[in-house]
Amino acid sequence: MIHAFDLLTNPHTQPPDVVAVFGSDVTLRSWVLHQVASDGDVMQVEGEATKWSDLKDELATASLFDFGESKRTIIVRAADPFLSSHRTELEKYVANPGTASRFVLELDSLASNTRLYKALEKDQLLVTCHAGVDAKRGVTASMRQKFICGYLASRHQSKLTKGAAETLVELLGDEIGMIDTEIAKLSLYLDPGATIDESLVREVVAGWQGKTVWQINDAIAAGDASEAMRHLDKLMSGGQPPIALLPQIAWALRRLGTATAVVEHSERIGRKFRLEDSLAAAGFRSNEIQRAKAHLIGLGRERARHLLPWLLEADLRLKGTH
Repeated sequence: MIHAFDLLTNPHTQPPDVVAVFGSDVTLRSWVLHQVASDGDVMQVEGEATKWSDLKDELATASLFDFGESKRTIIVRAADPFLSSHRTELEKYVANPGTASRFVLELDSLASNTRLYKALEKDQLLVTCHAGVDAKRGVTASMRQKFICGYLASRHQSKLTKGAAETLVELLGDEIGMIDTEIAKLSLYLDPGATIDESLVREVVAGWQGKTVWQINDAIAAGDASEAMRHLDKLMSGGQPPIALLPQIAWALRRLGTATAVVEHSERIGRKFRLEDSLAAAGFRSNEIQRAKAHLIGLGRERARHLLPWLLEADLRLKGTH
């Protein structure tokens, strides 16, 4: 298995006969599909409307327009329902694939305990397209940062500092398409090859929206729910999707929740602590400590200890029922 970050920055010269591209980041999936299908003719079909009988003959037929080492690629887009309906046929095909055409499945997810996954991992190619930091999927913060500073910045003839990359994730979340779009905008403020730094990101990307997010967090910390809701309504009325707003609002609140967890852990084990040390352990910088301390005191112990479960519940609902 290879991550999309690695494949895009170090592309395979000749992908194998079967490739599965899966994960939650749609932009990464799209770029990977383009990469693996770049050497020949391409045929795309939709998974929900495709039957195995429709593809069997196509996979055995080479394109008349491919020459030399190039090979036609047949892509099943949104292939999750196709996989559910034809798992047995796919397992048989992956065990002994044809060589006339390359076969690519684009999936939202693919369980690692299935026979298909294990067969693909052994002899073919699995490309995971998750941008969120996740140890089980092999995605680290430094790995994502390197991809943003390298691959994304170079797409727009720019350079990017590590601080700028961290700030983009802080403000926008980890959706690669949104980050790429903002880097494209930022590159217009500079000469080709110039460096985008953190101050430019905060000035341009945050703008009035970023200031409003800070006002929301200030209102939450002060216990002023009506003021927080007014600012939130302003952002949503301006076209900001809730799923993009939550990571921005959650950034500071999550750290306050983590600081509270540090305090309560210290109390349970009988260790002396300073509130400033707990805030530093939660990721606040030295110049942010006093403001964060005021926020934590304003929240109070009872509400602060509920921040992490509340934020998790909001995230799950936005990605599920709401």
